[in-house]
Amino acid sequence: MSQQVSPRGTFQKIADVLKAQIDADMEMVELPSVAEVVQEHGVSRGVVLRAFAVLQKDGAAEPVPGGRWRVVRDGQRSDPRPLAERLTDVFADDCLEVGATFPSASALCERFDVSRPTVTKALEKLEAAGWLSEGGQGKLRTVRALPNREGRSSL
Repeated sequence: MSQQVSPRGTFQKIADVLKAQIDADMEMVELPSVAEVVQEHGVSRGVVLRAFAVLQKDGAAEPVPGGRWRVVRDGQRSDPRPLAERLTDVFADDCLEVGATFPSASALCERFDVSRPTVTKALEKLEAAGWLSEGGQGKLRTVRALPNREGRSSL
């Protein structure tokens, strides 16, 4: 887009172009970077961020850590809660009782599609809350207590 074009409504036009790209390419999993869109359309960073916000409002994209944006397909919306909160669902989902073995960090990495350090930090929060025994290399964590709905907000 030309620098002489009025910026009013430009973000919507860019959002429409990106939405068309998403619809046309079913393999697309990530939006182009802000810098790439700035360069391609000749607009400011703010205009691009407004376009991305339109896509987010429409449910077509969502921000991910690191400043990138991922494409969201129908039924693919991710859970925005912190991982420690999402891990409390494992107690009920896996029907765990006190004394049961909690899933390993590796299994949780795969299940939640996050990195090992992210899982480790979340598990440490569950340990600090008293719900899990301490883990360690080769040491399985066990359930010490079951979280209740009120206790989840303290993570």
